[in-house]
Amino acid sequence: MNQKQKKSRFERLYVQLAELLEKSPDSQSAMASISAVLFHKISDWSWVGFYRLVGDLLYIGPYQGPVACQVLPAGSGVCQLAVTELKSIIVPNVHAFPGHIPCDSRTNSELVVPVIKDGTVLSVIDLDSRQFNTFDEIDAEFIEKIAAFPILRD
Repeated sequence: MNQKQKKSRFERLYVQLAELLEKSPDSQSAMASISAVLFHKISDWSWVGFYRLVGDLLYIGPYQGPVACQVLPAGSGVCQLAVTELKSIIVPNVHAFPGHIPCDSRTNSELVVPVIKDGTVLSVIDLDSRQFNTFDEIDAEFIEKIAAFPILRD
């Protein structure tokens, strides 16, 4: 799939999610719906989900994929780096990332996008792939748009 096709696909998915989230009663339901749609629509992604920030720990939220780490400690891992830096993190090869937390040993690349409200991280959207170099700026921009859905920041 070329970049133009990828953008077009993401635009269609965004519209689908926006319509679906209009019916979501709360952020947990929205997280569950987002995880399910993305996991089942994008075959290159082996895990799609949320971690909620409570204090300085990230706790598992709604997700789709293999069983995941239940709690991510402060100070290590891709998800915590996204929290600390308040920005999306693309990791082409998780095995080369210092401090990577291997929740699934089959994961080879990762994208993490923080959900931010008023400068504070509420949660992160975490995407894994069993392939190397799966994620790029187009993926990050798409997930950043999803992270901006108001219901996720309630």
